[in-house]
Amino acid sequence: MATLPDMAAQLVDVSIDRTSPVPLYHQLSEQLCAAITDGRLQPGDPFENEVALAQRLSLSRPTVRRAIQEMVDKGLLVRRRGLGTTVANRKVHRRVALSSLFDDLSREGRAPRTVLLEHDTVADADAAAALDLPSDTPLLAIVRLRFAGDAPLAVMRNWLPPAYGDISRDELEATGLYAALRARGVHAVVAHQSIAARMPTAAERRHLRIRGTQPVLTMTRMAFDGSGGAVEYGDHSYRAEDYTIDLMVDER
Repeated sequence: MATLPDMAAQLVDVSIDRTSPVPLYHQLSEQLCAAITDGRLQPGDPFENEVALAQRLSLSRPTVRRAIQEMVDKGLLVRRRGLGTTVANRKVHRRVALSSLFDDLSREGRAPRTVLLEHDTVADADAAAALDLPSDTPLLAIVRLRFAGDAPLAVMRNWLPPAYGDISRDELEATGLYAALRARGVHAVVAHQSIAARMPTAAERRHLRIRGTQPVLTMTRMAFDGSGGAVEYGDHSYRAEDYTIDLMVDER
C-alpha cells in the first residue's frame, strides 16, 4: 500500500531516449532536476517513489535509484525515514564559473534584490594586494546584502580599482556588479576563487537571519580582464543551507 507522500506525489513528464549515448539515469535525473528548477516541483512536495517511477517509465529500479541518489547528492531531494522522499528547500546551485549571483538568480526566476550597506572609497592594503595594485590605491569598497525574493542569501563585499569608482549606489541596487562593469565595456575573463566555511560574524547573523550554530559558506574571488588588468576583489558569505557550489572534476 502506498504511503501518503507517494499518493500525493506530482507526476513529472519524462522522455527517455534509449538510443542516446547519455546514460538513462542521467537523462532521468536531468529532467527531474529541471522540474524542480522551473518550479513544477516545489520545496516540500512529495516525490514519486522509485518503484512507481520505474514502472511508469519502464526503467530498472537501479537506474531510477541512481538518478534519485544523484538528486539527493545535489541537495535537491531529501529522504526521511517514514516520510518518503521530498523536494528539498530551494537552494541556489552555482557551477564554478565566472558569473554573477544576480545573473544566476535572474536566470532561475528567483527575483534578486540588493540592499547596499556600504559604498565608500578606501585604501585597503590586503584588497589592493589581491588586485596587484599599490597598497595606497584608492579602491571603491562596497558591501551588499543580496536577497532571493524576500529571503536573504548573501553578504557580498567587493573592492574595485579607481577606474570603476563611478559605479553608483543606485546602479548597484538596480542590477548586479558584473552588469555594471559590462556597461562600461569591462569583462572579467579569468579569476582565482577560494571556497571555505566558517561561523558567521554578528553582522552576518543579523543580515542573513542565522540562528544557532549554522555556518556560512564563503567565497573569495580575484578577477581580471583579458589583458590581465584588475577588475574586482570579492569576499562573500552565503547562508550555507540555501547555497551550494557544483564542481566538475577530471583526471589529469
